[in-house]
Amino acid sequence: MEPLIHIDKLYKSFGEQHVLNGFHLDLFEGENLVIVGKSGSGKSVLLKCIVRLLEPDSGVLEVLGNSIPELNQYEMDQLRTDVGFLFQGSALYDSMTVRENLEFPLRRHPEKMEGQDVEALIVSTLESVGLAHTIGLMPEELSGGMQRRIALARTLILRPRIILYDEPTSGLDPITAKEIIELMLKIQKEYHTSALIITHDMDCARVIANRMIILIDGRNYAEGNYKALSELPDSRVQAFFK
Repeated sequence: MEPLIHIDKLYKSFGEQHVLNGFHLDLFEGENLVIVGKSGSGKSVLLKCIVRLLEPDSGVLEVLGNSIPELNQYEMDQLRTDVGFLFQGSALYDSMTVRENLEFPLRRHPEKMEGQDVEALIVSTLESVGLAHTIGLMPEELSGGMQRRIALARTLILRPRIILYDEPTSGLDPITAKEIIELMLKIQKEYHTSALIITHDMDCARVIANRMIILIDGRNYAEGNYKALSELPDSRVQAFFK
């Protein structure tokens, strides 16, 4: 099976700070792959390289069969319609209603909407995250958990094949975090998405991961399912499970 994302020997530095140091991974169809690492270990940098918000220094970085460093701007914009990105802070547009936030990516990529009823698509996507009733509200009128759900709906509106989650439960209370995790599992099942998830939340990782990678010193230090890694006799790995 060909991976949807293939990364090999990826390097990224900022001056003398070596953030990614030969990192590798493969994301396969239908799986949730979780990456855990300490703050500043390079998790968010990795996601930004995948969607080319940052340029890697060197290495292989392929998404859906495309070499990311070789794409021109138009090709990259088209590829991004198949790769949804849930930002850590939700990143909703404060001056737009919920409806307008979901309309925004549709206006940028009208080719995705040919023959579709845009209003019906917005409503059905909001229904999938349980928030159809918020369609006319402003982001400031929503709780943190609701904002995260709306951001996820905006990510889903273009029906991406891959979703990149940047700390999806960060800043949420335990009950709301659990609801977001359950929603991520629902989306995986209903939309047949594959996901790359970075998180500090080991409860999230335990529930949602089909496979995990421990990112240490900019490298793929250990890989396996939650149970296997939790039993690995390695003090650097065990530090994440205590």
